[in-house]
Amino acid sequence: MTVASRKIIHVDMDAFYASVEQRDDPSLRGKPVVVAWRGARSVVCAASYEARKFGVRSAMPAVRAERLCPQAVFVPPDFGRYKAVSRQVREIFARHTELIEPLSLDEAYLDVTVTHTGLPSATATAEAIRAAIREETQLTASAGVAPNKFLAKIASDWRKPDGLFVIRPHQVLEFLEPLAVGRLPGVGKVMEARLAEQGITTVGDLRRHGEQALEQGFGRWGRRLHELSLGIDEHAVQPDRPTLQVSAEDTFAHDLTLQELAPHIQRLAEKTWAAHQREASGDHARIARTVVLKLKTSDFHTLTRSLTPSVRPASAAELAELACSLRQRVDRPPDTRYRLVGVGLAGFVDADSYSAQRDLFELSAFN
Repeated sequence: MTVASRKIIHVDMDAFYASVEQRDDPSLRGKPVVVAWRGARSVVCAASYEARKFGVRSAMPAVRAERLCPQAVFVPPDFGRYKAVSRQVREIFARHTELIEPLSLDEAYLDVTVTHTGLPSATATAEAIRAAIREETQLTASAGVAPNKFLAKIASDWRKPDGLFVIRPHQVLEFLEPLAVGRLPGVGKVMEARLAEQGITTVGDLRRHGEQALEQGFGRWGRRLHELSLGIDEHAVQPDRPTLQVSAEDTFAHDLTLQELAPHIQRLAEKTWAAHQREASGDHARIARTVVLKLKTSDFHTLTRSLTPSVRPASAAELAELACSLRQRVDRPPDTRYRLVGVGLAGFVDADSYSAQRDLFELSAFN
């Protein structure tokens, strides 16, 4: 199937966790709501649009969110409730197609090239899905329709909140031309800066730079950048893809030594633990057993160290402690400096199965 023959929808619930809280508690409507535990080590899980006006964003330290918006109403997250609403939304998707690839509780890709409903277009399908979500959950969703996944995801953000944006195959090149290169998947702030050094700030600039020059400068990633500049993305929607790893990482403005990484590891552990808790709540819960530390040196060498403890981490603090300890396994000179650090959890298993195995082990040890 070619890129032009696919019809992909990316659906993204609007400020999902915060919107659920405002729906269920009328006193919160119209107020700046921050879904987070209070405390110096907590991070923001979600922020209502009223809070976003003050600069509050997901994954931001809760103390910073409170400084930005002192009048914010902090609500502790209830992932079981969010997961229940997510299942409602998934059931709406399933009326139209079985090709559903969830990215998180609040967003998913749908391949609607062929649908169960026989609606005349992908646009009509997206409109029907958004209408059903509004009617059945009293929440709003934004959607993007495009010939492939990466364009659909960009499109869903184009008219947020409660919007729909369509990129048709003949519009792809024109749409991409003025777009900042940072909007392309995989182009973070560091890559964006490296491209800017070569005079490449828009996708149009990237396209004109040419495949050969991009490949010389960035290897295989350069070829991928050239494909994206042309709107090419052949990745198919993958239904029910299990989570292999949850992680958070950060690139520093200035390179740091191994010993200077501890506070950053602790902060990233908070983010990773919050993502893990979403995976571990509700039906079909899955938990991770393996702790992963990722490092990138100042000369762009990537190192990973992992550990599967006999007892899995039970909190963000324990995750941070284990991740920090993995620095002892880094066999680099003490003066080596690092430009990036990441903390991850992997080795996901079914939560019920893990509990049963643990109980059996403890019983055997006791006997």
